[in-house]
Amino acid sequence: MSEIWVLVDKAQDVVRNVTYEGLAAALKLKEKNGATVCAIYVGDNAGAIEADLGKYGAEKFYKVENPALSDFNPSLYATALSEVIKKHNPDIVIGGNTLKNQDYLPRVASRTSAGLSLDSIDVDINSSSALEIKKYKYSGKSIATIAFHDVKPMIATVRLNAFKPIEGSGSPEVIAESVELPADENYKVVETKIIPKERPELTEADKIVSGGRGMANGENFQIVYDLADSIGAGAGASRAAVDSGWVPYEMQVGQTGKVVSPNLYVAVGISGSVQHYAGMGSSKVIVAINKDPDAPIFQKCDYGICGDLFDILPALTDEIKKLG
Repeated sequence: MSEIWVLVDKAQDVVRNVTYEGLAAALKLKEKNGATVCAIYVGDNAGAIEADLGKYGAEKFYKVENPALSDFNPSLYATALSEVIKKHNPDIVIGGNTLKNQDYLPRVASRTSAGLSLDSIDVDINSSSALEIKKYKYSGKSIATIAFHDVKPMIATVRLNAFKPIEGSGSPEVIAESVELPADENYKVVETKIIPKERPELTEADKIVSGGRGMANGENFQIVYDLADSIGAGAGASRAAVDSGWVPYEMQVGQTGKVVSPNLYVAVGISGSVQHYAGMGSSKVIVAINKDPDAPIFQKCDYGICGDLFDILPALTDEIKKLG
């Protein structure tokens, strides 16, 4: 029977939500081709995660464990996954559109002669039994439909928050795979630094509050943080705010920053350039707060407040806190 593989993404020994979103995408495809939905872990130690994977639809769980994979080395990760793909020959491989997968999956596609498409917002099986994906083009101005042809496996990454995890019950069959990994003299991990975060990671956040040029300086971003914390949101920024040195680059949302897809995106003092919209245009609900009535963001938002953000944000935060 054909198989759909979903890459397991872990961070600090916790399975990231994008794994369950990938399983949801696989379950959608299973309705069309009846394939077996499988999770696959590549790393040094998977841990006892099979119950959680089964809960979200995995029928099989491949564990590819090797001490050499304790640090992320794209060459070794590509070797490990490629060898297991060649052994089992899955039809489709799905992963989250994370930086790690963007790094090593092109290597996997090259080694396995696979097709590859990144940052899909939807997946389907067409009448030719091939994987068909949709993705944004031209800075989010249009959506392209791309179909794979006579190639196997078909590899695709899905945008974070594009699929809602489907919770159920199940207990996957666990299959341990052993791979021989050559010594890599060209790539060495010197140090890995985990930066503690006070708020949700932007690419996974369900809600985001972002500030732009209208914040005027870095100190004023405190009212953005206050609003974000009151609703349990991530805190982002436009490129203008980052380039001005007010906030770090890791907060940047946009074409040259992070691409996000939350249920709620609050744009504060952001004009709404094409480049910024490319990074957050797929948000389910967009709220704009800007004193310029002609700001482009008002043409793209679901709800808009035209006024002084320094009056609106503190008042809005106070009202939300009253509800809590």
